[in-house]
Amino acid sequence: MTTRTYSVPEISCQHCVNAITTELQKIDGVRDINVDLAAKTVTVGGEAPDADIVAAIEEAGYAVAR
Repeated sequence: MTTRTYSVPEISCQHCVNAITTELQKIDGVRDINVDLAAKTVTVGGEAPDADIVAAIEEAGYAVAR
């Protein structure tokens, strides 16, 4: 299983956490999701393609810092 962490500077509340988690749960291959509000990061474990994960975070309304 691959684990990747994404910086998402715009997350600021539980609604953000829920929105991102909901979108990521729709992706095949995502096994673990951890949205850290304090660190403003999203950590995803599984075998889902990176592009799909980034697209899901963006679909939730948040930009991934590059």
